Amino acid sequence: MTSLAFRRNQALAPNMYVPESRFGIWFLKTETWAVHVLERALKDLERLIPARRAAYPVIVDVGCGRGRSFRLLRTRFQPERMIGIDVDGAMLEIAARETAAEGMSVEFQQTTSSRMMLADESVDMLFCHQTFHHLMDQGAALAEFRRVLKPGGLLLFAESTRKYIHSPMIRLLFRHPMDVQRSAEEYLAMIRGAGFEVADSAISLPYLWWSRNDLGLLERWFGIRPPKDREETLLNCVAVKP
Repeated sequence: MTSLAFRRNQALAPNMYVPESRFGIWFLKTETWAVHVLERALKDLERLIPARRAAYPVIVDVGCGRGRSFRLLRTRFQPERMIGIDVDGAMLEIAARETAAEGMSVEFQQTTSSRMMLADESVDMLFCHQTFHHLMDQGAALAEFRRVLKPGGLLLFAESTRKYIHSPMIRLLFRHPMDVQRSAEEYLAMIRGAGFEVADSAISLPYLWWSRNDLGLLERWFGIRPPKDREETLLNCVAVKP
């Protein structure tokens, strides 16, 4: 495998994150992930953006993994500069190759979400998709997000909640720091407490088939609709830095 150059934070330590399982690494390659998780979340987030602009010049994907978001972000938001951040160097190698093969110019940094190598107020949009539940120090990450975003900059936040991450199937197949998981309400309170504004109209709580214990089979096969009074499994929201 040819090594591709990207910036690496020399202060990285193994105990700063929980490595993904082999199944989780494989799952990121699937069309189920690309279509039903990533694309669906981005489509939902896009409609929640307040006072949407035609373009967002600098976009960062925090926890970019294999880099499958960049084509979608480029098409929707017309960035001039895209940056991918991930703690996993092997994933960044794949992302760098695949984005280059698509003719995209993307900068990559191997670092954690709480130690981005970016200047203060230099980012227009920060995409954080299914990344936060992997982070050990979520409060420090939010402080870092606020530091690098410009005033009026957007945090597109899409996350699985404690209800989903603690479910037996996810415990079996994936690896996460279990003691930092939060409910949708707790995530919203944390984001607002970090100094972001989140309007009620910029919040979505989708109950997608893959986030249910039965994978949506009761509704699909027997027409049994999920209860309205339930603990949510997913949160999508758009937060604004004042």
